[in-house]
Amino acid sequence: MSKFFFRLVSTLFTLFILGVVSIAAVYYILAPKLPDTEELRKVRLQIPMRIYSSEGLLMAEFGEKRRVPAEYDAIPPQMINAFLAAEDDRFFEHPGVDYQGIIRAVYALAVTGEKSQGGSTITMQVARNFFLSREKTYLRKVNEIILALQIEQTLSKEEILALYLNKIYLGSRAYGVGAAAEVYYGKKLSQLTLSEMAMIAGLPKAPSASNPINNPERALARRNYVLSRMLDVGFIDEQTYQMAIDEPVTAKYHGRDIEVYAPYISEMVRTQLYDEYGDELYTNGLKVFTTIKSVHQRAATAALQDALLAYDRRHGYRGALKQVTFDEAPSAEEAEKLLDTFQAFGPLRSSLILNIDDDKAEASVYIRRIGEITLPFSAVAWAQPKLSTNSLGKRPQKLSDVIAKGDIVYLRQDNEQEWQLAQIPEAEGAMVALSPFDGSITALQGGFDFFNSKFNRALQSKRQPGSGFKPFIYSAALEKGYNAATVVNDAPVVFDDVGLENVWRPQNYSGQFYGPTRLREALTHSRNLVSIRLMRDIGIEYVIDYAKRFGFEPDQLPKNLSLALGSGSAAPIDMARAYATFANGGYRIEPYFIKRIEDGDGEILMQAEPFTVCETCIAPLDKPKEIDADTEQSLASSWMGFKPAERIIPAQNAYLMNSMLRDVVRSGTGRQALSLGRDDLAGKTGTTNDQVDAWFNGYNPELVAVSWVGFDNPRNLGRYETGGRAALPMWIDFMREALRSVPEEEFIPPVDMVTVRIDPDSGLLAHPNSENAIYETFRADEVPEATSSQSYGAGSEEEDSLIELF
Repeated sequence: MSKFFFRLVSTLFTLFILGVVSIAAVYYILAPKLPDTEELRKVRLQIPMRIYSSEGLLMAEFGEKRRVPAEYDAIPPQMINAFLAAEDDRFFEHPGVDYQGIIRAVYALAVTGEKSQGGSTITMQVARNFFLSREKTYLRKVNEIILALQIEQTLSKEEILALYLNKIYLGSRAYGVGAAAEVYYGKKLSQLTLSEMAMIAGLPKAPSASNPINNPERALARRNYVLSRMLDVGFIDEQTYQMAIDEPVTAKYHGRDIEVYAPYISEMVRTQLYDEYGDELYTNGLKVFTTIKSVHQRAATAALQDALLAYDRRHGYRGALKQVTFDEAPSAEEAEKLLDTFQAFGPLRSSLILNIDDDKAEASVYIRRIGEITLPFSAVAWAQPKLSTNSLGKRPQKLSDVIAKGDIVYLRQDNEQEWQLAQIPEAEGAMVALSPFDGSITALQGGFDFFNSKFNRALQSKRQPGSGFKPFIYSAALEKGYNAATVVNDAPVVFDDVGLENVWRPQNYSGQFYGPTRLREALTHSRNLVSIRLMRDIGIEYVIDYAKRFGFEPDQLPKNLSLALGSGSAAPIDMARAYATFANGGYRIEPYFIKRIEDGDGEILMQAEPFTVCETCIAPLDKPKEIDADTEQSLASSWMGFKPAERIIPAQNAYLMNSMLRDVVRSGTGRQALSLGRDDLAGKTGTTNDQVDAWFNGYNPELVAVSWVGFDNPRNLGRYETGGRAALPMWIDFMREALRSVPEEEFIPPVDMVTVRIDPDSGLLAHPNSENAIYETFRADEVPEATSSQSYGAGSEEEDSLIELF
């Protein structure tokens, strides 16, 4: 027995030594080839890029993986306990490898002949998730064990757990417990119940097949298993366990809560940054803060959609999207299936007509993801059939004149929350708003709905600006010696211009001619013949060169007299930039939309430095050549910290243009904007030949906004669809919300401006006895010297011309 015992001990000792040597040999062979676990200290989890408004409200998220990183201390203790109970209850006791678990796995292999998942600790899972593949081989398992031991020497247990809980995939694109809480419950980690924590902790084993959305039954069984393990390990008591077990499965998919819907500007951000960051843009956790103001953006989106839907209603109903047949009204589930391919666009919701009762003048309608409603006849009363752009069919008398049982149509809610028949507008539009002081874009909507058409018309659509270009011709004329009272003949003219294909006989929109007309009156009422004569006098080349100051490129401007009527090309963003010069008193700004960029740790990577209007600042290039040191320091402090915008037109020119453009709103083609009840609005309508494009370019001293309506493939919008009818209502609706809390502000006149009484017919100084004299503003050195020679009626009081100096 003693010899046998001695041999047994010797054999065991020899095997032990061989095992130790083998393990050491394997370690020293494999360890140098494995990744350095110190890299875990520098690891950056793949976090999507998030785009925010200027107030920090979420606008968009770009990235395949949805992740909300959480610090260890921010993870609820019971969430940690749930994962420990389900995955590794001895985590805080073993050195990274649970030898008991390995022995169980080896025993299972010996008994069944199959490899199992047993034996993997959380640390080993971290090693696999960060450094290794998921293939099941003995070599990978050995590498996993070695890395786990090294990780435990590198990181604390808490650091390992934090990495694990933020990295692990939990189904439905959710990576980490923070994202899972949002995806399945729409909650933050701190708001989860014990039952919900257990549900999430049960997901790592089969995150796709057994999550509570795809398979509630299997997910429930797994949740209950986790709760039972928490009871067995001692993390919860029997009463807590029973309460959690009794909770029903409440999980459902929760998308990211987009707080400001601005997909066009979000795509602009993504496109610009992709050129710099490439595919890393979607994983490096950038936070991009834009210049978008949430109130402005919501107002722009609603105003554009309302304007296009209103235009569409004026031009008739085109019929149902589809007709389906059924004998009995379909169930809610069946109705949802029928409507599934007709997604929502903007405020439009696909709907199925279930039944029509003309006697009661109502129809039963099922609205996708909302349910069944009753639709009255008033909801379809507008829907005369569309025959052509300018003609409609008979006005409907009953519901069945418009819709039929089985029709799939679109409905939308009006301002009173009543459902109305609607359709996707054929015409498109754009709206852009920006600050005239630094060019920050506060709202941008590039079409009716981004997911219906991703073409960004605010930026990419180059269309004829029509009469919206006239102010730049008038501004150029003011620099050539003209003034607001200069009289130009509004009379027929025929041109045989070599730059034009045929003989050109331009006329006013009304078809009438008004004779001698002051420039102010001509711009107010958008008289075409005056603009043409004006441009012919000051020169086409001069106008083109002058327009370049406002940001227009030469290739946007044709070199013939048709430019006087806006035959060039411009995007809404171009027009907004140009009109900002009038709003800010004569400076050129450049539109921008990214305010700053932060990395995942909150470090600022980029801060915008826009050209900014500053009346009291002197830019370095404008400094006097010879100044003393004190003056040098004073000037430097006036512009340091930002870049002063360049003045491109004199302040007096800008003020006169503001004054004339305010008259467009007060009494001209933009007078519908008086409905806003403000006296600080200015702007110009724009309508091109045959009503192909409709614009309104307007502003107040704090905000510039441009609206456009037209077809993507240019064609006639329809009779009377001018800028004042098609585009101005959009601008008004937007400005009503954007300026709601903004106090009215005057356009402050600069120095050297003089206001005098003039004769409205001649533009000369009014006779003291004139009864119909009006006030006009001039530059101090351009006040008319002559007095009108017209006779005036007897009995008028004699008074001197009133001169106001500012």
